[in-house]
Amino acid sequence: MRLLVGEVIERDDHPVIKKQTLVRVPVRLGEDVFSTGAIGNAKRDYLIKSLKAFRLLTEVYNVPYVRCCATSAMREAANSAEIVARVEMESGVHVEVISGRSEADLIVSTFWTQDLLKDRSYLYIDVGGGSTELTWLERGHRVKSASFKIGTVRTLQGMVTPESWTEMRAFLEELRAQHGSLLAIGTGGNINRIFKENGNSFGEPLSRADIAGQRDRIAGHSFEDRVKVLRLRPDRADVIIPAADIFLWVMEHAGIEEVFVPKVGLADGIIFDLYMKQHGHARYPAVDPVAV
Repeated sequence: MRLLVGEVIERDDHPVIKKQTLVRVPVRLGEDVFSTGAIGNAKRDYLIKSLKAFRLLTEVYNVPYVRCCATSAMREAANSAEIVARVEMESGVHVEVISGRSEADLIVSTFWTQDLLKDRSYLYIDVGGGSTELTWLERGHRVKSASFKIGTVRTLQGMVTPESWTEMRAFLEELRAQHGSLLAIGTGGNINRIFKENGNSFGEPLSRADIAGQRDRIAGHSFEDRVKVLRLRPDRADVIIPAADIFLWVMEHAGIEEVFVPKVGLADGIIFDLYMKQHGHARYPAVDPVAV
């Protein structure tokens, strides 16, 4: 779980989201859901405590607009409605369970906050704990998107089905047949960390070879050494390898050699969406983010 508090800075061409604070809590609802199909009491209580803390922080930072989105694990949990009702009652935070399509749209909306060439075609790749969202953009407009039940936590638990890989391969093959070569944009904490480990300058793309090299280097360390020597957070040290594997698989089947890493993700997209709904359309009438 992440709490991102951001300040929106208005520029002439597009808004820029400046991070004020970022708090991460490794709740990992998917550990329950992907193995048992439901969220257990321990995870529920951990979630409630985390959201109580997040709510208090938003009050301390005097945040005027707040949105809380739940993704893959909550979408699939058999007791999702019960958990959401209990969490909202005890934490005072409204939880919105968003679809895979909405999740992809929120991630892709950050395209308008980046200094990327807007007349190019891109494949957005976002790898999360429970799902991978792929979105094909042409000139900033979504052409096609899909959410697949392939994620880092799900992979660690051995819960990714062959059918999910087949579905994603078909999506990428169709994309490749229709368009040919694409540029890729990678989002999520794991690709951000791989980018940092590789020592790239901001704006410089990661090659497939770069990702493979960092993947093998990190995998060559034990879990303990990844934390002690590489200084990865414990909740990053285990998932970064399957994340790299998913990125490499997608890039291979899409025929993509390089990926841009703008260091944004779903939380940034939520802030951008909140801003655009409140002020953005008057301030940036030319900006046309995908509808959520």
